[in-house]
Amino acid sequence: MIGVVELTRQLIAIDSTNPDLIPGGAGEAAVADFAGGWLTERGFECHRLEQRAGRPSIVGVARGSGGGRSIMLNGHLDTVTLAGFDGEPLVATERDGSLFGRGAYDMKSGLAAMMCAAAAVARESHAGDVLVALVADEEYASAGTEEVLTRFRADGAVVAEPSGLDLVVAHRGFVWAEVTIHGRAAHGSRPDLGVDAIAKAGRFLTGLDELQRALASRPPHPLLGTGNIHASLISGGEELSSYPARCTIGLERRTVPGEDAATVERELRAVLDATTEHGYDLAITFERQPFRAGDSAIVADLRAAATAHLGRPPTERGEPFWTDCALLEAAGIPAVLFGVDGGGAHAAVEWVTLDSLHRTTAILTDTIRMFTSSR
Repeated sequence: MIGVVELTRQLIAIDSTNPDLIPGGAGEAAVADFAGGWLTERGFECHRLEQRAGRPSIVGVARGSGGGRSIMLNGHLDTVTLAGFDGEPLVATERDGSLFGRGAYDMKSGLAAMMCAAAAVARESHAGDVLVALVADEEYASAGTEEVLTRFRADGAVVAEPSGLDLVVAHRGFVWAEVTIHGRAAHGSRPDLGVDAIAKAGRFLTGLDELQRALASRPPHPLLGTGNIHASLISGGEELSSYPARCTIGLERRTVPGEDAATVERELRAVLDATTEHGYDLAITFERQPFRAGDSAIVADLRAAATAHLGRPPTERGEPFWTDCALLEAAGIPAVLFGVDGGGAHAAVEWVTLDSLHRTTAILTDTIRMFTSSR
């Protein structure tokens, strides 16, 4: 029987760099093959979802005897770049009670904990179905969880992203927008004809800074604080000898419950109308909703299991970043986030503490048992 630490090592050893982040990245195919085989060997009914070639997700199902709630454990197969990692990123190294390697924290240890917990319950008599969703593309656009939700449902879900053994019951959303400030092209020697769109964009950027200060002064959400906005990308102009006809600015607005794309569009139009003389275009290009867990059975059971293993009630808190919890909740599946301790997500040094890996596995195992035992 492979233990959770050894399984984490094996998962780290398989390159699954997201190719949408890093052109030419390995993608999830090899790690999906391995994980699907591991689950199949343990009696799971395995489904491979691959709407995008080379970007598969795996859903393993251990059918229950009936009369219990179904649970989905969700975690992502992809990682960020191997470049710049301090050491050999695909060789898991153990020292000082921690395991180091790319994905050790975010989130191949979480995958291993999910898989081992589900396999332990699958060997027992259990009433409700146990689903293990190992998804592609979370680090970029969450296409994997979106595809899974076209085929599968459950009565509750745990996303096993790293949380430091805390219950994460809320997180922010985000909205991406693109603003184009218009000017007038002309030869650089003709200020009487040209309107410098890049210079005019400066007024908008000043207004954006004022909007950020206004957001920071709002009454904070009890778990998430206030939303925020920043300019992420800027481009404009054709050549040094010409006045630029346009300047385009890419923006990100992080949102809290009660804020959405419509909120952001109103805010941006107010700033643009006050600062722009020669016209503008505004497009909302992408949105992910914020998440807030309700008072659900999955939260209650995970809280109870964590309390039993930690010897205290777990801390319940929010996260500033976005996760697949929001997609699950929007699909009508009550969700909560819980996972390992460690650090170095997306960094040069990444690690998971072995104590938290064992605790997470035990807590997930008991959560599955409790949740699937009753309707």
